[in-house]
Formats: sequence, C-alpha cells, structure tokens
Amino acid sequence: MSQPRYKIIFDGSLMPDTSLEEVKSNLASLFKSDRTRIDNLFGRGPIALKRDLDETQAEQYLNVLQRAGARARKETDLSAALSLLETDEEKAQKAEPSVQPQGTMTCPKCGHPQIKAAECSACGVIIEKYLVRQAANPQSTQARPALSNTATPQTPYSPPKAEINTHAGQVGELKINSFRGRIGRMRYLAWSLGLLFIFVAIMLGISAITMASETLGSILLIGAIIGMLVISAQIGVQRLHDMGWTGWLWLLNLVPVISSVFWIIMLVVPGPAGSNRYGQPPPPNSLAVNLVAGIFLILLIGSLLMLFLSGFAMLAIFGGLFGELLKGS
Repeated sequence: MSQPRYKIIFDGSLMPDTSLEEVKSNLASLFKSDRTRIDNLFGRGPIALKRDLDETQAEQYLNVLQRAGARARKETDLSAALSLLETDEEKAQKAEPSVQPQGTMTCPKCGHPQIKAAECSACGVIIEKYLVRQAANPQSTQARPALSNTATPQTPYSPPKAEINTHAGQVGELKINSFRGRIGRMRYLAWSLGLLFIFVAIMLGISAITMASETLGSILLIGAIIGMLVISAQIGVQRLHDMGWTGWLWLLNLVPVISSVFWIIMLVVPGPAGSNRYGQPPPPNSLAVNLVAGIFLILLIGSLLMLFLSGFAMLAIFGGLFGELLKGS
C-alpha cells in the first residue's frame, strides 16, 4: 500500500508577531515569484500551495512557511491518491504498469487526468487537433510535462509554481563577542552606540579609581581601551560579512582620512536578503534596535550640523577680521 500524500493549505492567516507586508515579502522570496501573485494568496480563502508531498516534504514546507510568517497547515491530499500517474514508490512496488480506469483519460499536452472529453479541462487544448499537429511535426514533440501539483490552469489567482527555497527564512545567530556571523546597518548602529555608552560608564568608574590609585587606574584604562577595540572590531567584521566583504577590511578604520569615508560606506551599503558565504542573514531588527539606531542617527546628524555651523561661524569671524584689516590699511 502506498504511503499517504499531503498538501499544504494556506488561508491567509499570519503567525504571531508578524506583519502582512513582511510575510508577503518573505513569501515572494521563498517562491521566487512576483508580488502581484503573492498578493492574490490573501483574502480569497484556503488555497493549496503545494500538493502530492510525502510526510517529510510536507513538514519541511510547513516549517519554512511558518518561519516566513505564514500560518499554513498540512492535510491529506486525496487527489494525489487518485492520480493516474504513479509515484516512485508505486513504481517500485508494482511489477506491472497501472491501467487507467474506464472512462478516464490523460491530456497528452499537460498530463491532466480527467473524464474522456474532446477538450482538456486544465489547459484547454483540443486533444484531437493537438495529436494531429504533433503527428505532422514530430520534431517539435517534447516530453510531456509532469502532472501539475495543483492540476489547474495557470491564472492570476493560482498559487506560485516555483519550488520553494527551503533554506530561505532561516536567520543566523547573534553573537556580539564573535568575529563570525552577520549584522545589518541598524543593528550595527545600535550596538556601536551601546558600546560607546558602556565605555563612557567604565571610564567614569576608572576615573574614580585613579583618584585613589593611579597605577591601578592606568592598568584598568589600558584594559578598557583594548576591550573596546576588540568588541568594536567584532561588530565591524560582522557588518562587513553582511555586505559580503572580508572582515580584514575593518583595519581601514585605523587609517586616517580613509577611516571616515569607509565608516560611512559601512553605514550605507546593505547586505543581501538571503545567505552569502559568511552565513545566514541576521534576524529582523527589534523595536529596541530601531530605536537606539534612530538615536544614533539623530546624534550623528546633530553633530555634523553643529560642526558645519561652527565652521560657518569661524569663516564669518575671520572674514570680518580680514575686512577690518583691509579698512585699516
């Protein structure tokens, strides 16, 4: 007896703590499909995203879809059990080919099983004309495609046909004290600002200790500076990994002039949505990460604006002094 086959059903429901736009974007990446077809999966009731799967495949698809934020479910696929095409398991178990039931047929073009008729209910081809055309031009005959998983014609309301990327939707593990892994731009800003606050707090403590013991304060100061440089390098290397670049480029941050330009590049260049040679993409940014990164950007823009205004004021002062000198001469 053949093993039961399953189908994956999706009715538009979302997993907890996910947004509709995020789930649609994840599904478009999973199926490698356009956004319009993904939009059609929502608001139209249950739809079979995948059919004729064994239990292992069904669980795999189900897990990937749930990681993407889509609340899908597994159901027994009765239509697969009635298929006129044998599965690999059935072929291995049967010594003789199966015989089609009387009154049924298989479309010679798309492989759709149906009751005998002059026209295919799936692809709409006139079967007799199709056979005559193929007989007249045998060189154009191609191998008949396998039975469609959904056994329905392709319409704008059909689910995506592309194979799902079973590795998509996976994210890497976050480790701030590691040279491995990937972090995005917002998390890089948030972690950098958090590291700066921690370093300032440590420096205040060291200053108090230095008043009591200058030697101990100096030792702690050297240790704090080395520790900050190491953690800062780890954060920077993970940001470069997210961009697909080698972590050794972080050393450019130690070169005068180049460091200021390269640091801006690390803030601007995004990482790919999928995996790269340095691992899986980082997890989505939390609200705390976005908030801290926003504070960092506000402080950065404010500092640059103050620097610009200070420079403009200095130019105005020197311009006034130069004008006074010209009048005196």
